[in-house]
Amino acid sequence: MEKKDQNHDQELEQNKQEQPLSFASKVVTIGIAGGLFWGLIGYLTYLFKFTKVPPSLILSPWALGEWKNQHLGQWIGILAIGLISILVAFLYKVTLVKINNMLAGLVYGAVLWLIVFYLLNPMFSDLPSLMKLDKNTVITTICLYLLYGVFIGYSISFEYHENQQARVSYSNK
Repeated sequence: MEKKDQNHDQELEQNKQEQPLSFASKVVTIGIAGGLFWGLIGYLTYLFKFTKVPPSLILSPWALGEWKNQHLGQWIGILAIGLISILVAFLYKVTLVKINNMLAGLVYGAVLWLIVFYLLNPMFSDLPSLMKLDKNTVITTICLYLLYGVFIGYSISFEYHENQQARVSYSNK
């Protein structure tokens, strides 16, 4: 009797299908992945002196001390970028999700760059004004933000349109 129950339980487990992630879960995943990946790329550009803006810049309004400018501060900055990127991803979802091309992501990245380097500049004490930044820093950070915007935008729009197609094909069955 006990062996029969075990076989029945195994059959039930085999018949279970993985539930797909909800769209909101995918947006969270895209946001975290985008923030961590592009934050890490930003750290590499900082290490190789392409930019003078480290990932730890995100900590400057709140964290005191020199630790934030050391390796630990950079890694915590990358993690913070990953977390804030969730909000950025949901903002894209709310505003531009239905546009399924890279141009929307490029524009989104450019707007994010302007927000951080122009509007929020007074909030970041370690960030020189836009006019005082060197050309390499400006070009590198603009490129990073554009690529980040394309990653977030195109990934979220792609998932949205895949979900829409799945719903249409499911409702046609």
